[in-house]
Amino acid sequence: MTRVYLVVLLLCLGLMCPLVTGIFMDKLASKKLCADDDCVYTISLARAEEDYNAPDCRFINIKKGQLIYVYSKLVKEKDSGEFWAGSVYGEQYEDHMGTVGYFPSSLVSEQHVYQEANKTLPTTVRNLQKP
Repeated sequence: MTRVYLVVLLLCLGLMCPLVTGIFMDKLASKKLCADDDCVYTISLARAEEDYNAPDCRFINIKKGQLIYVYSKLVKEKDSGEFWAGSVYGEQYEDHMGTVGYFPSSLVSEQHVYQEANKTLPTTVRNLQKP
C-alpha cells in the first residue's frame, strides 16, 4: 500500500513540475515584417482556404472561408514554415474576435492589401523605457 502512495506522489510531482518550471516553446522566427513600429496596423485581409487547429496558445484556430486581419508576417528561417499573425473577423466568429495569434500563411489567400509590410522588426519583446 505504501508503494501505491509513493507512485501516486511521484506521478503528481511529475505532472506539476511543468506548471512550476514553465513550458519551453521553440521560437518561430527572429524577425517579422510589419506596417508600423508596433505591428498594430492591419497589413491585409486574408481568407482561410482550409481549417487549421492551433497546436498551442501562440496560434489561432481558423475555419475555411473565415476572414482574418493580418498584422505581421514572420520572416521565414531555415526549415520553418511561414507564419503570419492576425485576428479573425466577422459576426459569425464573434466569440473569437480580438484573439491575435499565428497561423500558416500557406492556408490563406490575401484578399486585400491595405499597406505594405516594409518594417523589419525583431520578434523579441522590447524593453519600454520611461521618458
